[in-house]
Amino acid sequence: MNQANPSAFRFYDYEPEPTDMYAEVVAGLTERPRTIAPKFFYDHEGSRLFDAICGVSEYYPTRTESAIIRNNIQHIAQLIGSGCLLVEPGSGNSQKVRELLDAIQPHAYLPMDISGAYLHKAAKKLAMEFPWLEVHAVCADFTESIKLPYRPEAPHRVAFFPGSSIGNFDPEDAVEFLSNISSALRSGGGLLIGVDLKKDEALLNAAYNDNDGMTAAFNLNLLTRINSELGADFDIDNFRHHAFYNRQRSRVEMHLISNVEQQVTIGDKQFQFAKEETIHTENSYKYSTDEFQSLAKNAGFSPVHVWLDEDEMFSVHYFEVV
Repeated sequence: MNQANPSAFRFYDYEPEPTDMYAEVVAGLTERPRTIAPKFFYDHEGSRLFDAICGVSEYYPTRTESAIIRNNIQHIAQLIGSGCLLVEPGSGNSQKVRELLDAIQPHAYLPMDISGAYLHKAAKKLAMEFPWLEVHAVCADFTESIKLPYRPEAPHRVAFFPGSSIGNFDPEDAVEFLSNISSALRSGGGLLIGVDLKKDEALLNAAYNDNDGMTAAFNLNLLTRINSELGADFDIDNFRHHAFYNRQRSRVEMHLISNVEQQVTIGDKQFQFAKEETIHTENSYKYSTDEFQSLAKNAGFSPVHVWLDEDEMFSVHYFEVV
């Protein structure tokens, strides 16, 4: 295995304020309709299940986006240019960025994530695989204002935000998030972003209700995690997964439905669930290319190019900061 160049790997910890899971879960379950924030999906088991979801036949976004980038990598590299400062908010394991790194040869790569230990391990591994690359890992809440601790005199800054993660934001929050990115990139900076497209409802419903039951297990694991970490007493068998495309709001919604009338206790709080009452756990907004470009313009970006797969299931956009 390659050895990481110690002078080319840095880790910056902005010590993001830890989430008060108990307070947020209790607050969400007190609301009507009841909600639990999707950020709580990702404990170890949740992350494992999401990786499994990405491999099922019905779930098209991951493989389709990867194919779009792979098939157009030379054009993408031409538009981005070499020697940039490449920033990836929510980098996770940095798996999707590897082909892009080879193609554009950035001056440095700044992965950003809120999980410090996971980020440090993933970024150090990437630094070993790319010993020529400066890696500056930033532990921070990237949904807040984005601060770059490393600001070389690179020709320009480029952000990479794959996976259609932008669809998990409500549109007004998506504009705010993209505005934070455009401010960090400065004039002339670029954004390469994956966006899921509107399509036949049957395809969308199948993608979030796979026959292998991976998405159902992923959704229900949220309750298992709350039981484990907060000492709650959810009976997992008393809930079922439900996902559907809400055409009026252009989004796939994920819910957990109570199969029976029941009471759940979390700490000193009790919650009464009626039969068929739901907990709303996630949204995934879908856009036309024109709709998303209009949204990005409101955040200070100008469209440069968009790539689609031949079936027009998914899009990858490149924007520049106005």
